[in-house]
Amino acid sequence: MSAGKNTLDPETLVAQALGRVDGETGAVVPPMHSATTFARGDDYALIGSHIYSRDSAPTVAHAEEIVAALDGGGGARLFGSGLAAIAALLETLEPDAHVLAPQVMYYAAQDWMRRLAARGRISLDLYDQTRPETLEPLLQPGRTKLVWIETPANPTWDVVDIAATAALARSAGALLGVDSTCAPPPTTRPLELGADIVFHSATKYLNGHSDLTAGVLVASGDARLSDIHAVRNLTGGVLGGFEAWLLIRGMRTLFVRFARQSETALSIARHFEAHPRVSRVLYPGLESHPGHAVARSQMTGGFGGMLSILVDGSLEDARRVATATRVFVPATSLGGVESLIEHRRSVESPTSTVPDTLLRLSVGLESADDLIADLEQALSAA
Repeated sequence: MSAGKNTLDPETLVAQALGRVDGETGAVVPPMHSATTFARGDDYALIGSHIYSRDSAPTVAHAEEIVAALDGGGGARLFGSGLAAIAALLETLEPDAHVLAPQVMYYAAQDWMRRLAARGRISLDLYDQTRPETLEPLLQPGRTKLVWIETPANPTWDVVDIAATAALARSAGALLGVDSTCAPPPTTRPLELGADIVFHSATKYLNGHSDLTAGVLVASGDARLSDIHAVRNLTGGVLGGFEAWLLIRGMRTLFVRFARQSETALSIARHFEAHPRVSRVLYPGLESHPGHAVARSQMTGGFGGMLSILVDGSLEDARRVATATRVFVPATSLGGVESLIEHRRSVESPTSTVPDTLLRLSVGLESADDLIADLEQALSAA
């Protein structure tokens, strides 16, 4: 089953978990190894390729191979959370390295960057992701070590041109890191567009079932991956065997889930785009979205299941809508099979610039008609 696997489409590879039938039992579902330590033989050589789970483990390594294949990378490293992965990447930078990051991005990741900057660990500048021309003047050739982009940007879903930003970063001698959590491999492969590092909160679309927390970094080359691995090994931010097994299970349905969620999200966005109780719909799949052309060029498998609506009213009006839904669940996170609604301003940090009336929607696998009707009744009730 593994013969010729490199010629297979990523959708085929992930559906079959890289085509691995268990050699001992013939099981078509990959086994789960929970061992933390691994034995040596009579010559005191390791029996296998693993020594201790803080360094590596079979099920974790299998999940990493799948993610690397999905993103077309040289390798991947899984972590116990998305923030642990981002922290490890930043740890690989030299002291006082200059980092550029967007003004609107996952707020906890930006908070961590701000914390490092406040302590003199890095130098940080934030650029306006809605105005690409603001990035180049902030580059410091030779000193800027990492340019970070998130596309689409959470929770306003601004779109950043990955290829153009990669060229700018390269001209300054910087790495380009892309948070592609909301544009997973079925629709975007940033390494093919010039990125050096791809990050996913694997908690979200890669897993897709809201039952594990994980993060992953995928690198285009071995040198950076070795440094990332060393940081993970020394800090211990590893993923457990059971969580890695859940992730493998989730990734096997990634393509079909993402296609359905993208289709439903587009239907919802179009329905509410001119709604009298909604002042604006933010979704890159809408032709009215300012980043639609770029999104269409780099999101080739759908525009995703994430969108935001701005309620025509006050902060309290928006919060009431979020608690009046009956199908959408008012909760944090995204990418699962159940649809979620969140008043984003209530959960972000004090530095957040998110509008008071923004509701973030994560579209799941329910009926599109039911989700639309639920939002209609919630808007009327509030």
